[in-house]
Amino acid sequence: MTVASALWSFALLAGVLTIIPGPDSALILRSALVQSRKHAYATAVGIASGTFVWGAAAAVGAAALLAASEAAFTILKIVGALYLAYLGVSMIVKSFRRHVVETDVATPVGTLRAAFGRGAITNLLNPKVGVFYIALIPQFIPEGVPPVGMGLLLALVHVVESLVWFTGLIIAAHFARKWLSSPRVSAWIDRVTGGILLAFGAVLAIESRS
Repeated sequence: MTVASALWSFALLAGVLTIIPGPDSALILRSALVQSRKHAYATAVGIASGTFVWGAAAAVGAAALLAASEAAFTILKIVGALYLAYLGVSMIVKSFRRHVVETDVATPVGTLRAAFGRGAITNLLNPKVGVFYIALIPQFIPEGVPPVGMGLLLALVHVVESLVWFTGLIIAAHFARKWLSSPRVSAWIDRVTGGILLAFGAVLAIESRS
């Protein structure tokens, strides 16, 4: 296996996994529809940063703890599930509060830093991302190639693919926003997104690492 063939093979696999719906996509769509395009991009960059951290950790072997320790995986899984549940409940509660004080114009809420942090934490608290990297990255490191450098390069490929996909979601949401920008619709977007995050949190809490 050459470096080029390894990158192409990994890109195909990571690309398929990138477009599978998950909490990352839900958060970005919610930010684009309820807040602003800048908030959505900040969320996307936060998620991509978390992805790169996981890839870097796997490349240097730090994420091996997740593959070797059931306790470490379980703790991170529970924390991640609780965080998704917290995000979901917060969105649902705020949607009802917003409905009570509804105005004619829905204004963006929250800072770009908060949007970035929300995306990064959501990704970093998902142990499945760590297990994905620790399981796959070693298989795409050609013999004789420095594993750390190659691992970081593979993680960068996944980050680029994720940002391209997220950009497509943000652009699509932007065109739909003029039909979905009323406070009432924004409240329902938050409720649906919150429900999705709660569902993902529940799945994360009960599923195994396999």
